Amino acid sequence: MQKILIIEDEIAIRNVLKNILIDENKKFLIEEATNGEEGLNMLKKNIYDLVICDIKMPKVDGVEVLNKSLENDIDTPFIMISGHGDIDTAVECIKQGAFDYIAKPPDLNRLLTTIRHALNNETLKKENKVLRKKIDSKHNMIGESVKMLEIKKIIEKIANTDARVLITGENGTGKELVAHAIHKNSTRHKIPMIEVNCAAIPSELIESELFGHEKGSFTSAHKQKKGKFELADQGTLFLDEIGDMSLSAQAKVLRALQENKITRVGGEKEIDINVRIIAATNKNLKEEIKNNRFREDLLHRISVIPITVPALKDRKEDIPILIDYFMEIICKEHRITKKEISDKAITLLSNYDWPGNIRELRNVIERLIILTDHKITDKDITLNQ
Repeated sequence: MQKILIIEDEIAIRNVLKNILIDENKKFLIEEATNGEEGLNMLKKNIYDLVICDIKMPKVDGVEVLNKSLENDIDTPFIMISGHGDIDTAVECIKQGAFDYIAKPPDLNRLLTTIRHALNNETLKKENKVLRKKIDSKHNMIGESVKMLEIKKIIEKIANTDARVLITGENGTGKELVAHAIHKNSTRHKIPMIEVNCAAIPSELIESELFGHEKGSFTSAHKQKKGKFELADQGTLFLDEIGDMSLSAQAKVLRALQENKITRVGGEKEIDINVRIIAATNKNLKEEIKNNRFREDLLHRISVIPITVPALKDRKEDIPILIDYFMEIICKEHRITKKEISDKAITLLSNYDWPGNIRELRNVIERLIILTDHKITDKDITLNQ
């Protein structure tokens, strides 16, 4: 049920608006305020999906109601009602944050169309918030061990800088979570972080993927394409599994980092870029350098701040916290009530070495949740010891 607040000092206009809304949708819950002051108090105490607010009212007018609402972080959409002499003020209200305005006397079709648009827009905003929360929870760094607290402290120090970061660690330890935490807390967070899995892209395509290409530069280049460096301009580029990048691509990445410029494959024009690089690998890059598979000068460029993510066996005190976290989010994903797990089961899981790290732990918890109809006990757990 959608709640709509009408703030209007003229009872006749209030009744007209209320009747129009009820005729449009009998499920609307309509509340009324007879003046701006009353409306403000109601907005502070209740959550509404829409506010229809008159501009000209004694004492506290509609403009003040809108401004005070914005100051108090009330992001409910406002439709302002204006007399013919208030049009300029109504337009100014839109610039300040109102959704739209309706002239008096209200035209039925125009009013209903505006209300529908405002409510649809509000629904989309709420869905986006839920989606953002889901994305954020997916990238949560869970753990209170000494090693994890050290990493969190480093992230706090470096996030707002543009220092390049190299994250190392075994597969499944959560290197990408560290990258997301750095980006999320940086000044570049308003632009989505662009991710490239260097191991998943064939060597003959990696340069096109990173730097883009011009139309006709190779057989399948049917149109111009921007690369990840361009798409990440003013933001962050996460080069995951950089140890698997070809030497020719490494040379171009090095040049891009040195000059802050790139050239598309098949192109001649240099394109300025402003990109923060975060890289990650499960390989020992110093060993890769000895074997002529990685450039030493590139390693020096990307590892201004090195961060090593510990294996799960090296922070076992975090396992009970991770189990509880996975139990909650996995049960939500499968739309089932959160299951219980016995202390013996937690102890058994905590004593295992987890060669697949956090990824393996999550898979085991998900399997137990799906296949177990009762409280999870140590007898339900099968591990490859």
